Amino acid sequence: MNAPTSTAATDTVRTLNIAGMTCASCVAHVERALMKVEGVQAASVNLATETATVTAPATVPLSALIDAVAKAGYEVRRDTLELDIEGMSCAACVGRVEKVLQRVPGVVSANVNLAARRAHVELAGSVPTAALVAAVQKAGFGATPAAEVSEGAREADAAAEETALRRAVWIAVALTLPVFVLEMGSHLIPGMHDWVMATIGHRTSWLLQFVLTSAVMFGPGLRFFRKGVPALLRGAPDMNALVAMGTAAAWGYSVLALFAPALLPAGTVNVYFEAAAVIITLILIGRLLEARARGKTSDAIRRLMRIQPRTARVRRGAEGVEIPIGEVVVGDVVEVRPGEKVPVDGVVLEGHSVVDESMITGESVPVEKGVGATVVGGTLNTRGAFAFRATRVGADTVLAQIVRMVETAQGAKLPIQALVDKVTMVFVPVVMGVAALTFLAWLVFGAAWLAEDVPALSFALVNAVAVLIVACPCAMGLATPTSIMVATGRAAQMGVLFRKGDALQLLRDAEVVAVDKTGTLTVGKPQLTDLVVADGIKRAEVLALVAAVERRSEHPIAEAIVAAARAEGLALDEAEGFEADAGHGVSATVAGRRVAVGADRLMRRLDLEVGEFAATAARLGDEGKSPLYAAIDGRLAAIIAVADPLKPSSAAAVKALHDLGLKVAMITGDNERTARAIARQAGIDEVIAEVLPDGKVVALRRLAEGGGFGGASTGVASGFAGSVQSMSGTAGAAGSAGAGARRRVAFVGDGINDAPALAEADVGIAIGTGTDVAIESADVVLMSGDLMGVPRAIALSRATMRNIRQNLFWAFAYNSALIPLAAGMFYPAFGALLSPVFAAAAMSMSSVFVLGNALRLRRFGAGAVQA
Repeated sequence: MNAPTSTAATDTVRTLNIAGMTCASCVAHVERALMKVEGVQAASVNLATETATVTAPATVPLSALIDAVAKAGYEVRRDTLELDIEGMSCAACVGRVEKVLQRVPGVVSANVNLAARRAHVELAGSVPTAALVAAVQKAGFGATPAAEVSEGAREADAAAEETALRRAVWIAVALTLPVFVLEMGSHLIPGMHDWVMATIGHRTSWLLQFVLTSAVMFGPGLRFFRKGVPALLRGAPDMNALVAMGTAAAWGYSVLALFAPALLPAGTVNVYFEAAAVIITLILIGRLLEARARGKTSDAIRRLMRIQPRTARVRRGAEGVEIPIGEVVVGDVVEVRPGEKVPVDGVVLEGHSVVDESMITGESVPVEKGVGATVVGGTLNTRGAFAFRATRVGADTVLAQIVRMVETAQGAKLPIQALVDKVTMVFVPVVMGVAALTFLAWLVFGAAWLAEDVPALSFALVNAVAVLIVACPCAMGLATPTSIMVATGRAAQMGVLFRKGDALQLLRDAEVVAVDKTGTLTVGKPQLTDLVVADGIKRAEVLALVAAVERRSEHPIAEAIVAAARAEGLALDEAEGFEADAGHGVSATVAGRRVAVGADRLMRRLDLEVGEFAATAARLGDEGKSPLYAAIDGRLAAIIAVADPLKPSSAAAVKALHDLGLKVAMITGDNERTARAIARQAGIDEVIAEVLPDGKVVALRRLAEGGGFGGASTGVASGFAGSVQSMSGTAGAAGSAGAGARRRVAFVGDGINDAPALAEADVGIAIGTGTDVAIESADVVLMSGDLMGVPRAIALSRATMRNIRQNLFWAFAYNSALIPLAAGMFYPAFGALLSPVFAAAAMSMSSVFVLGNALRLRRFGAGAVQA
């Protein structure tokens, strides 16, 4: 047991929720594991409530406690909470909010998104929401649990903020314009200075500028002081503090020059009222443009939220009653008329229609719906009426899950953000230090580079103010989250859901895409693909007779033949005397005609030669299809093939992946011959066949380690096929051979049987069904079965990362170039200087540039596949 420390006064009590305990022995294991953590004073575990109460100094990281429990074989349950944050303006604010949230006992991590103004907090144990809100408020910001704020309220708040900013801009412009004309007009317009001196007078002009500038400073500009001064006093300065300090310095110096000129050295009595007023006005204009652009970044998710109708027509007895959507419960029978939206998820009970599901799956072709079909809330009933039983309502609907996934992805931080976070945490204090050094350097050494009539004090002040104003932590804070928000929203519109935000970055680096065959590349169920009849025999007649016999069988091939006959509207007679011969085929009498269907072995037993179909049989064999034959009344009538065909888009998707520079591998449990045939049709580079489900993980590891793609002439490396055992035996060698060149591998599967492979891959991409989006093992979910979603997702990932790099380059290059210019570093050699007014304009536009660049991703086309 750890010895008591003298810092008991700083000890905190944390409550952890423990999963996996079943008995008193488990309790003892967990308590011992917790007590071994350095600094823990006491640990008490309650089996009934499945909680652990730990007393330890606040310096003991929560992660150490979680790791200790995990090593003991148990798990600390984690919850998440979303908070809407008010008052953030730059990256420094983000860092401040994250820091105070992470200090709250029980918080595992906190990620704050400046663009969305939201904090995603991961909790371990019982953490009162009030404690989190209080921590944020103590840091000078507002916080409200996101669940308590409706989207309508958020939109109303955003609209109110934009209205207030617009009003502030117009007031600031009206007050600043006379100041600008009085001061700068005297320098720019010939005769203006003499006119002002003759009509208004020098001192009256300064007094008028003082009144108008003060109105700007403490009217529209007061917001900067309300936020900036408290932040400065807390020792956590932000962008508001920089603006407040810069404008206050210019205004304060001018007030001193106006009312107490004797306190200033001779030759330094000048006023800079116009600088303070114009700075505030330009920054307010930038804030207004930023607010408008930021609202557009979340357009996609707002559109998703608006998809669901507000009311539903539910049967109450024999009547259909219109009720609010929130009152629909599971089991209700809901009626939908032509042109109406489906209110919730369910299963069709009666009626037939065609439903547009493009807003969910991204597929533009409407889908037919009949009895037994599933319907998704938010989709549009184009024609026909139907009734369905509600199966999922409220937060459980597919639409609600999609919105949650997009919000989660938008709130994620990419690995590329780590450097930005480190810089922004110290950026504002460093800028303040640079401004102070600038002032002192020009005050002490400026005389050596300045003309005799230029006072060093005034010059030092102007340059220091320019440094404070030009520095822009906003652009750095917005560079990554805005691109993520726009990209994930656009992806959702195309039917691609990024469940994890970092998949956007990881997918960009993928070199190999491995795909499952059944249900991913192929349709997923057998279909009649070929029916070639002998001379003098009608195709429809053969199909009707064969289907009548196969209707008595339960084999998947038989079901495919029957389904094909029904799809062609053929009437099927009853089969009599049905006989099944395992390994050979089936036979029966239909409408007085003897029909036999089976392999060539059955035909030989019936003394029938299959030679006339030899060429067709060879072709089918090359395509990986096993031919069946049909004999009618003792005569060979047709050759039949049933197979799981490629999806229409699979070959195009593989080509698109090749165009992106990626290699494509197929992993399947099918025999090698069938796998090779499918690979040839789709253009697959590599086949890994005859692999049991568990072997897919081993196959992925080998692909990552550089195995395969040996350049076989057919594009299929036969040496790579094999069972799990043989692959396991070579995995170690492959790993040692290719350990230095590990490749990133994305795996595409169905999300059910492929869960281990999806989890093993660098990026797991699950093919959804349009109704199942909660595939936990996947990083990305394709809402439709269209494999073209994979190259689209990769192309969007690359476009997004390119966009983020552009934003970050701009943000860092802007600050790196303009801060030295504002400090006057280039003045001695080149005479180059940056006016505080131009500094304010540049700072305002830097954030607008980043937002505008991110918004370009909204135009990313569903058909855009670019390297």
